[in-house]
Amino acid sequence: MQLINIGFGNVVSANKIVSIVSPEAAPIKRLVQEAKDDKTAIDATCGRRTRAVLIMDSGHIILSSIQPETLASRLDKDISKEENIEE
Repeated sequence: MQLINIGFGNVVSANKIVSIVSPEAAPIKRLVQEAKDDKTAIDATCGRRTRAVLIMDSGHIILSSIQPETLASRLDKDISKEENIEE
């Protein structure tokens, strides 16, 4: 199981991430609000501004204060490391 650091010592399973998106668009804001109402939102921002929204395969929404590009690059590095180890 690969873990990805989403900031402030918080990690999530890379295999469970469906998408990493910016929270600026109105549909994403609605999705986040619905998740908060349904209690399926996990706030990992530690009081900082939300810069990325991770959508998980379980239907949970995770809020992170790290840019989506940074998270994606961390995910790519972890995947390439895993491929090199298997070879």
